[in-house]
Amino acid sequence: MERKRFSISERVKSFGYALDGLGEFFKSQHNAWIHLFAAVFVIFLAVYLRITSNEWCWIIIAVSMVFLAELFNTAIEYLSDIVSPNLHPQIKKVKDVAAAAVLIAALGAAVIGMTIFLPKLENCF
Repeated sequence: MERKRFSISERVKSFGYALDGLGEFFKSQHNAWIHLFAAVFVIFLAVYLRITSNEWCWIIIAVSMVFLAELFNTAIEYLSDIVSPNLHPQIKKVKDVAAAAVLIAALGAAVIGMTIFLPKLENCF
């Protein structure tokens, strides 16, 4: 197999494909908007409470983790629908496990958020 030479134009195109994927994600996935709203809320809260740079790192990891899980879940759903357009018990299991990954990521993000924000909010009251 012949290796392709590095091409800046091909790299730029790949960013375009990724942006197309994000556009499709936000157009088609209602949960993406819920995650986006939660992320914006958390960012505003973090700015308001003046969290530390270390805490920012955890927030960025948590938000990224949830979006990555949701993006992979969406990709798995799209692929599953092509592989098996009709309802199939194994495909249901695949989709359920992918959805569970999103749930675990969201729960982990919530725990990170509570660990960072609850002590700071207690000090406000």
